[in-house]
Amino acid sequence: MAEDRILIEESLSGDQEAFRSLVNRYGGLVVHIVHRMIRNAADAEDVYQDVFLKVYQALPRFRLESKMSTWIATITYNTCVNHLRKKKEVLLGDLTEENEEGMRLRTDCPSPVERAERVDIAERLETEIGKMPPQFRTVLTLFHLEDMTYREIAQVMNLPEGTVKSHLFRARKLLRRRLAERYGEEELVP
Repeated sequence: MAEDRILIEESLSGDQEAFRSLVNRYGGLVVHIVHRMIRNAADAEDVYQDVFLKVYQALPRFRLESKMSTWIATITYNTCVNHLRKKKEVLLGDLTEENEEGMRLRTDCPSPVERAERVDIAERLETEIGKMPPQFRTVLTLFHLEDMTYREIAQVMNLPEGTVKSHLFRARKLLRRRLAERYGEEELVP
């Protein structure tokens, strides 16, 4: 937070290099969210640039009461939602309830065969996650890839914490069901 505070103060005093440092620090987070929500590469690039323009314009109002990552993620999410609304993309598809089991993948892969299997599973996961509604892609990304808490995700997405938990639960179930239908249970557990 101290580093962020310094970069913010320097950015506000006109130091472009300080703002570039903020962009570099949080660019990965923005890319994760944008590419999970916006499937068209050209649109995603436009949204990415729009996010940092909004961050720059709103920087004087940022009070460091929340984490910079949460604040930027919120701006990113809202910019993506507004873009999708303009494009009239469906934000949540029709979802059906399934069983409550979650998919577990082993993290230890000592042999080359097991490593290759993990890469294959990761590619399958990426493909199926890409087909999910934007809110589900975002919740999965923020929770599993960005290690955000339910509370932080709730702030980013402007949702109650219970809704975030529900979205994450439903996203996992939908992902598991789609993977099982497409690949079968036995193909997914190395």
